[in-house]
Amino acid sequence: MPYPVTPDGRYLVVRGRLWRRTNPGLPDERRLALLSELGRARAAVKAARLSGAGLAEAGAAVERAKIALGERGPVWWSDGAPDFNRHLAKNTPYAEWFASLES
Repeated sequence: MPYPVTPDGRYLVVRGRLWRRTNPGLPDERRLALLSELGRARAAVKAARLSGAGLAEAGAAVERAKIALGERGPVWWSDGAPDFNRHLAKNTPYAEWFASLES
């Protein structure tokens, strides 16, 4: 994987920021279908930006796919741990782990 993944597998780190990973409990068929849906939605966002129409609808489709994948919305883990999606790793409980990557 091109980006480091936190030890608990919940996030990947891109430019120092945590991004929630896809729910590993999703069946492969469902995950692949949602990834395809996300790809179409992202293409629709690109087309909407070029045409100047339909951006809100396309963006909403991206959001729906990401929620269904578990990357946004309610967390997919059940241990009560808080969500640090989009937080800087250095400002979270993952700070020590993240700092160790840079050594």
